[in-house]
Amino acid sequence: MSDVIKIKKGLDLPLTGAAASTIGAAPSIRRYAVKPTDFVGLMPKLLVQEGDLVNAGSPLFCEKKDARICFTSPVSGKVTAIVRGEKRALLAVVVETQEDAVSGSHFDCEFSDAEGIKKTLLQTGLWTAIRQRPFGTVASPDVCPKAIFVSAFDSAPLAPDYDFVMQGREKEFAKGLEIISLLTKGKLHVSFRPGQKLAEAVKGMSCVATHFFDGPHPAGLVGTQIAAIDPINKGDVVWTINPQDIAVIGHLALTGEYRPERVIAVAGPQVKNPQYYRVFAGACIEQIIDKTELGENKEGNGFRYISGNVLSGTKIEKDGFIGAYDSLLTILAEGDHYDFMGWLAPGFKKFSFSRTFLSGFGAKCRCAQSKCSSSSRKFDTNLHGGVRPFIFTGAFEQVMPMDIYPLQLIKACIVGDIELMENLGIYEVEPEDFALCEFIDVSKTEIQTIVRQALEQLRKEAM
Repeated sequence: MSDVIKIKKGLDLPLTGAAASTIGAAPSIRRYAVKPTDFVGLMPKLLVQEGDLVNAGSPLFCEKKDARICFTSPVSGKVTAIVRGEKRALLAVVVETQEDAVSGSHFDCEFSDAEGIKKTLLQTGLWTAIRQRPFGTVASPDVCPKAIFVSAFDSAPLAPDYDFVMQGREKEFAKGLEIISLLTKGKLHVSFRPGQKLAEAVKGMSCVATHFFDGPHPAGLVGTQIAAIDPINKGDVVWTINPQDIAVIGHLALTGEYRPERVIAVAGPQVKNPQYYRVFAGACIEQIIDKTELGENKEGNGFRYISGNVLSGTKIEKDGFIGAYDSLLTILAEGDHYDFMGWLAPGFKKFSFSRTFLSGFGAKCRCAQSKCSSSSRKFDTNLHGGVRPFIFTGAFEQVMPMDIYPLQLIKACIVGDIELMENLGIYEVEPEDFALCEFIDVSKTEIQTIVRQALEQLRKEAM
């Protein structure tokens, strides 16, 4: 085993309700969607109309500035809805299957060299699985990255176990990595937890640089791994891709079939039977929710459905769709209620990083290196107060393992000082890298939104 990179700064939240290692009977999901809002900086050009029949892999819309980058249907069926928002912005293209059985489509594939790989991935729409840093956009086909990074484990709260998710897909995973490695003249870095079984799938592969990370969240974030292995400087470009998307590319190479299958975890403190489901990308969660037994929310009104994890995921409705890059559906109780006496109460059941409540004095609750498994902590969406002036507490440095000054960078983003942002390392980060800072922030500042707006400002300046 290679040397283990130990992440000391961070925080593991003691959320209960992690998915058990079982795959539930797949519900009859008929509706799927591809959402332009899942892709940073995308200017979509619609290619279909309501009522059109499409096959799996058929283009639904493309990038207006680069028509080669197409976003394709995950299933075969009929376009039943084109959802628009303010100023007629395209929000989603919904495809409904005509049969319960959903099959993939076959393509003529070229995987002998980089140009053939790009052509195949662009044709099938799998190119959009590759994201580019800085800025977090879909990768440009005209750029050769200095390196490609794959995080084969996820340390976020209630994250899926990739050893279980990738069972039976190890050969496809290895083949996908072999293909992706041809897209860079640098290295393909793949990161694992120590002792992770999936690491055996890449053993002996000369095209893969294997790394092992240990420590609390955000050890599993690709941004943390990039900072530890090969940091991004101004002018550098690196690509990242999810392990399940790697397996889809490998399946395409081995069989010629486009089949964007994904195993998602349905988890959360309110879920009585947390487990996994095998679905296709962009699946509607309504049928899954109907099959999921939820506990009673005695204090609030209903539940919140989050595509992704509780720190950086996206709120969706009960009839919403899983995000393009997500493998987790988290269900939390809505915190739309007021606590008696508020912060004056002892707060024995409230998780507290800043020791505002007595529960924060427990060693397990504050120690970033401990695995707090207490089931007595109550988590919901309650903010416990309103937005306040930005208070400088020095807490961000305790959960930010990257070699940057998080507080100073956030302040630079707020005032829009481009030169200062660049000097403080804005090109190294994505909003998810600040999710823990946002969680522990006593000012309740929307830090991830501030960082995203700053990155968009820089991206538009660079165009």
